[in-house]
Amino acid sequence: MKTILVFGAGKSATVLIDYLKNTCAEKNWKLIVADSNLQQAEAKVQQHSHAQAVEVNVTAADERSMLIEAADIVVSLLPPSLHIHVAKDCVAIGRNLLTASYVDEAIKQLEAEINSKEILFLCEMGLDPGIDHMSAMQLIDEIRSKGGTISSFKSHCGGLVAPESNDNPWHYKISWNPRNILMAGQAGAAYKQANNIIRKNYNEVFENCEQLQIDELPLFAWYPNRDSLSYIPLYHLQEAETFIRTTLRYAPFCNGWDVVVDLDLTNETDATEITQHQTYQEWFAAKLKKIEGRELSFRMYLELYVAEAAHDTILEQFAFLELESDEDIPSTAKSSADILQQRIEKKLALQPADKDLIVILHEIDYTINGKQSSIKSSLVVKGEDSLHTAMAKTVGLPLGIAAKLILEEKIKLKGLHIPTRKEIYEPVLEELKMHSVKFKEERF
Repeated sequence: MKTILVFGAGKSATVLIDYLKNTCAEKNWKLIVADSNLQQAEAKVQQHSHAQAVEVNVTAADERSMLIEAADIVVSLLPPSLHIHVAKDCVAIGRNLLTASYVDEAIKQLEAEINSKEILFLCEMGLDPGIDHMSAMQLIDEIRSKGGTISSFKSHCGGLVAPESNDNPWHYKISWNPRNILMAGQAGAAYKQANNIIRKNYNEVFENCEQLQIDELPLFAWYPNRDSLSYIPLYHLQEAETFIRTTLRYAPFCNGWDVVVDLDLTNETDATEITQHQTYQEWFAAKLKKIEGRELSFRMYLELYVAEAAHDTILEQFAFLELESDEDIPSTAKSSADILQQRIEKKLALQPADKDLIVILHEIDYTINGKQSSIKSSLVVKGEDSLHTAMAKTVGLPLGIAAKLILEEKIKLKGLHIPTRKEIYEPVLEELKMHSVKFKEERF
């Protein structure tokens, strides 16, 4: 009997676990779901005959390695900083590992050992990164197979709230890891546009975001997502004059979040500025004071630093978060990032009946036999409720499908990979269609 081990039973794990429970029942395999919160794992497993929930301290080497020893394949949905613990054990024990997270330097340093053990580490196998890679490479490989050259590649992806549940001034609700949402853009961004390399620091990422329309949905804005340049060789698109990967939000979000960043409200290292029994209003006033070294109201700040057309919306957004409340900051908050996270988790939570929305849009300009053409390929997936979200579906299904295909030896790759290879993306995208995760194309 084959055993699949999943580390993490959080927001993004629901659909993955459901898929693997069904797969294990069909194949007579076993699923183990390990989480630091046993009740959370048990709620996802739901006494399934082929699944077991266990409590684990993932930083405890003996607990971790015992579970990995018993597994045939490991899926990690832990916070990215914890993957390395699991990864090192998977190398030592000789187990394949799947994650939905970016390949970081710590994982890259294991590549030689991964190769020597002849195991597979398949990373970036979720939504973004994940489905975006697979769907993009399918288009790119098709164009290249016809002798085409690509001049412009733009890939946009966003986890959003569905229009019918869009009822706050941020036009956003949390459907995945809140800390990741909070720190988006922190590393800055780099991309290629009209043969120019554009680099933006954190304070510039959310400025003057360009807008676009997809189907009949409300207007979106995009901001550049991390380092697009590193994907140019992975996509084999060195000839492209424009190459950019972006994150989508509803248009008003970027204006407000740009102010969040500029006011240093996501700082993770300012513990000395947080005092006992400090109120939200006192904390926020101190942030405003740092701008010019004098007392400054929020409205005055906007008048000095933000275009007038955005003032009313931003005032409404900040009022919604109640950042000028006279309530005491929780004693557990040790930085501004902690304070803001507590606020957005409370105020931007998906309510039980709320639905989220996943949107991907690829825009590709290319030439075949002297003829210039374009493709717009889009994916729109709506969640069922706050538990069975579109985010959980589009992060979890690619991981689950890949795990099954690897155990069935239908994916036989070894080494460290992301899903840009045809032997990965073709079968995974084909099965995703069966779950209503299917792209719509316009060619012109």
